[in-house]
Formats: sequence, C-alpha cells, structure tokens
Amino acid sequence: VQLVESGGGLVQAGGSLRLSCAASGSTFSINAMGWYRQAPGKQRESVATITSGGGITSYADAVKGRFAISRDNAKNTMYLQMNSLKPEDTAVYYCNVWSWGVAYWGQGTQVTVSS
Repeated sequence: VQLVESGGGLVQAGGSLRLSCAASGSTFSINAMGWYRQAPGKQRESVATITSGGGITSYADAVKGRFAISRDNAKNTMYLQMNSLKPEDTAVYYCNVWSWGVAYWGQGTQVTVSS
C-alpha cells in the first residue's frame, strides 16, 4: 500500500485546510485509516481515525468539534477537514492505514498555523 498526502500549507489562526490521503496498491485490504501529527520536539500523536466502512470515527480531544475525518472508498482517498485552526495545530500530518496487520505511513504534509 502506498500513501500520498496533500493539502498542507500555511494558514492564519481561525482558518481552514483540507488534507487528502490517496492510497494505491493493495487497497482492497485496507481496514482502519487515520491521521496522525508530529510537532517539533514532540511524539507523534493520533488526530482522528475512521473504520473501513466510514461509519465509526474517533478524535483526539484537542481537535473534537473542529476537525472531521472522512473517506471515499471508491476513490481510495481519506480526508481531514480542519477548521478553526490554532497555532498549536502546527505539525507534520501523516496518513496511516492498516492492512493485514501491517501499518503503512505516508510521507507527511506540513501544516503551519500562524497567530
């Protein structure tokens, strides 16, 4: 499975961004998907996850009510809509999927929120 993220960039506080994660390869075997982020000097943390059918989502407390995860299985693409962005959301955002018990990661996309 190969993953390519896009949609990161520089935005002012209060603004919005939409991240995309396009999957290719053995996509039929993908089940759970999610977004993680890693800020400078901090450990990578889970932001949001979504089940294979898209019916169950979960969010980190820090982003609840502001971020929304979704997936389009027909396009093998996952999204993260990020609203009301804060400077503390600044990080490299990574796409993650699980397939046959193996975790796959994208290369990451930088999100920078200025105050």
